[in-house]
Amino acid sequence: MNGFSNDVSGMAAVSNLPLPIGVRVIGVTGGIAMGKSTLSNYLEKAHQLPVFDADRYAREAVAPGSEILQAIATHFGAAILQPDGSLDRKALGQIVFNHAQERHWLEEQIHPFVRYRLQTERDRALQDDPQRPVFLMVPLLFEAEMTDLVTEIWVVYCPEEQQIQRLMQRESLSWDQAQARMTSQMEIQKKCDRAHLVLDNSLTIEFLLSQVDRALAS
Repeated sequence: MNGFSNDVSGMAAVSNLPLPIGVRVIGVTGGIAMGKSTLSNYLEKAHQLPVFDADRYAREAVAPGSEILQAIATHFGAAILQPDGSLDRKALGQIVFNHAQERHWLEEQIHPFVRYRLQTERDRALQDDPQRPVFLMVPLLFEAEMTDLVTEIWVVYCPEEQQIQRLMQRESLSWDQAQARMTSQMEIQKKCDRAHLVLDNSLTIEFLLSQVDRALAS
């Protein structure tokens, strides 16, 4: 965690001034299991670009001993903790993916921390090299109202039938469990409608990455 405090009390205010003209801060989003991780790895390894992942910061937020995890355990009960004090993600998921009100409460605890981390790392990367594109990987970019952190939006897309099969295989979920996770997010078509670029991940990985190469060259 690079020594960063995951206590909410340690989060100083971060200025949210408009980004300088000409910089590229690209927010990447899409539906769950649509290929955002593949894209993230490619950007980092093949293009050597700074990529900051909201999911990583969400995990930091609930690290053992954090104020946020303590609040979550108080709210949901000790049953959502592992014996070592870490978060039992499966147990928590069974609650929040079936109860929208509880999911919204959980997001209210985690999203401010994630936003702070994304903005801090974005600003640091732009200070290091304002000419280099910066990528923020944010599955809930629209839902969490973080679009103001970026200058353009890329959405990774595949058909729903393909998405649910990938999710079931990746997470070892039943069809109903996978469907519950999918419906917890904004409809993918609504995300596509608000995107500057839609990346089609319905075919091969090579096809997806070729679209990325073209977009970076534009």
